[in-house]
Amino acid sequence: MKAAIFLSTILVLTLFSIPCQVQEYRVGEGDVLKISVYDNPDLEKRVRVSGEGAIVLPLIGEVSVGDLTVSAVTRKITDLLADGYLINPHVSVFVEEFRSKKAIILGEVNRPGLYEISGDITFLELVSKAKGFTKTAGNRAVIKRRLKPGQETPEIIRIDLKDFVERGDTSVNVGVEDGDSIYIKKARLYYVSGEVRNPDAYKWEHTMTIIKAITYASGFTAKASPRNVKIIRRVDGEEKVLLRAKMDEPVLPDDVIVVPESFF
Repeated sequence: MKAAIFLSTILVLTLFSIPCQVQEYRVGEGDVLKISVYDNPDLEKRVRVSGEGAIVLPLIGEVSVGDLTVSAVTRKITDLLADGYLINPHVSVFVEEFRSKKAIILGEVNRPGLYEISGDITFLELVSKAKGFTKTAGNRAVIKRRLKPGQETPEIIRIDLKDFVERGDTSVNVGVEDGDSIYIKKARLYYVSGEVRNPDAYKWEHTMTIIKAITYASGFTAKASPRNVKIIRRVDGEEKVLLRAKMDEPVLPDDVIVVPESFF
């Protein structure tokens, strides 16, 4: 089925795509940091960030690190140690456990819900954590960012997955931020039933015709009557039947294509 191939292709390409530029991770409540100071093993500490966004270290005491990037935390600790404690200290900060950042993903994924973000993570990596797209997932997704200071309205990012698959546009694989709400839209579908090899629901495309729809359904069976294909379509809330539809007849979303059995 073409829809399944499309979605599988996205997940495979995710493994080989170049990750987009992601803002450096910002430390928050629950994160565990490993602090090391070169040539000062007594100052090495493994600390968890408190609910107030602080950690406690030897010599310098409580340090506020909440919402600072890892490099900013490194600079801050370096400056505090250099202020009367050590000469030219070399500090390294490593995030051992990521616990503070969360994002929600809803819609057409197999396991929608709230997820912890482990460091720098991209949109497609989060989809993978949610066990991938559903069979009926569409090509479009929407990310709503959390409102930031100085903003009147939250940032909205619209993603076209077709750009990623067909043109290799990795810019659609944006970084996920704390507080993001992600929604995967459902595809517009049409249905093929009767004497075809793979009757099923398929993702609709603007250029869809009956012959293309039959091809995606792996073609007619030996019992099919190609001249008597019909389309069941809803028009203004009423069900209409188009008999003896031509092979180049356009297919609309929600159409049901019925291939009858030949009796001759």
